[in-house]
Amino acid sequence: MCLSLLLLLAACSGGDGSAPDAQPQMWQGAEVRVESRPSPPREGVNEFLVIVTGKRGPVHDIMVSVRTDTHDSWVQAIQDGEVGVYRRAARVGTGGRSVLQVQIKRNGEEEVLLFPLNVVP
Repeated sequence: MCLSLLLLLAACSGGDGSAPDAQPQMWQGAEVRVESRPSPPREGVNEFLVIVTGKRGPVHDIMVSVRTDTHDSWVQAIQDGEVGVYRRAARVGTGGRSVLQVQIKRNGEEEVLLFPLNVVP
């Protein structure tokens, strides 16, 4: 019985032991995580979720923009309610487009975080 329960929990977890899309980073005391759809990201256009969580919960009073190449223009992510989730699609690939650049603006200040991606060809 216990073995069956463990196998069921492992199957439902969806985890395959692989590395996350990108490691979380800190910004002004908040954790910034990036998830991709599909996961792991593949060459081509992928959707990215930028999730920002502070000590008191979701951070929703910021503007988030993304790009994958320094020659590209910043594209503003769409805020998904007031839950600290920002969504945007971006083209990724191996080499030059394998780092998601996330620009965060708040109260006239801005910072860029770089998220190296584990891109599947």
